[in-house]
Amino acid sequence: MKKYRLFGVISAVCIALSIIYSFVGVSQTPTPRVQLSTNPPLEHILPFEAQAEKPQSPITLTLQAINAAGKPLENALISLEILTPPSNPFLTTDFPIVEGTRLLQMDAAAPNGKLEIKQILPIRGNYQLRVHVSPLVANAFAPYDQTLNLNVRENPIKYKYFAVIAAILLSVGLLGGWIIGGQEELRQGEIAPQSVRLLLSALTVVAIVTLLFINISAEVAEAHGSGHSTSAKPVAPSVQQSQGLEVRIEGDKNATVGKLANLAVQVKDTATGKPIKDVALQVKAIALEDNLTVFAYQGVSDQEGKFTWLEQFFDGAPHKVEVEATPLPGSNRQFQSVKVAQEIEVEGIAPPIYVRLIGLFYFTVIVGIGMAIGLLIQQRRKPQLRAGS
Repeated sequence: MKKYRLFGVISAVCIALSIIYSFVGVSQTPTPRVQLSTNPPLEHILPFEAQAEKPQSPITLTLQAINAAGKPLENALISLEILTPPSNPFLTTDFPIVEGTRLLQMDAAAPNGKLEIKQILPIRGNYQLRVHVSPLVANAFAPYDQTLNLNVRENPIKYKYFAVIAAILLSVGLLGGWIIGGQEELRQGEIAPQSVRLLLSALTVVAIVTLLFINISAEVAEAHGSGHSTSAKPVAPSVQQSQGLEVRIEGDKNATVGKLANLAVQVKDTATGKPIKDVALQVKAIALEDNLTVFAYQGVSDQEGKFTWLEQFFDGAPHKVEVEATPLPGSNRQFQSVKVAQEIEVEGIAPPIYVRLIGLFYFTVIVGIGMAIGLLIQQRRKPQLRAGS
């Protein structure tokens, strides 16, 4: 019996080891994936800064689809969706309407499995890049999905600005607490000493001016874009017929901050009206106010002679979409480059009232802390003065 028991124990151990080894083997089996690289490197990426003194450039995002063997996938269709960082009601960004929205959505043919775009990232935080890779040729490989994360740090200069403002407000509160804590005796008919009344009056004026500033700046932000003049430079037409082909920009001519605008480029043969698929397209979206490229992509038209994408214009100012069509190297159809463009009016959305007041609340708390420190210092000084007298 002991031999049979020992044999059973050894068999059970062997079976358990086999199961564990199979799980380890499955977990270590290489799987297809998408590699993300950025230029500049991730640690040097900063969010968009309005009215920046230095010229800004979009970030280059490169997605490389790789098979299980670690080699680039060929003839792939890459679908990309960029989601902005989620909103935080206690720590808002420069563009609160953009928080928790979609920044870009596009499908692109990738003959060598690579998708490269240039994109301005408007706010700090963790961006999600949802990628779906599928074959252009049926059953060439199994489609797969992957979610990539891109964390953008805040601009360090803003921490310096905040430290300076906090120091000033703390000093104001400290001075106020010092004055209130050392108040004189009340005269007959006075509710509070004169120094205290002057201090409270000054704080009331400051609060009124701050509230006016917040509301006026919000109204200016809401009207931002509607009062801007269009570009002084001549703009190419949105439809161009040349050398036997027609290039046309289609989609929305009006956009709203926080929402995606539908855009497309169509290339056709003017004689037959059939789509042309062997055309290279260089696409740019430019903010006219600063002449800043916010999005750029270079690819080819699909089987229907189209390239379609959805894009959010996060800055409430006029934009321009430019497309340049050129022949692919070695293509049977050669022609001079054709350029088309379309201006897009963007409606700015003012942030909610609680977002406008949250900064005022934090500043008030800082002043209150300074005032409490000033009062505490005066209370500790008074017993010493009495003892000395």
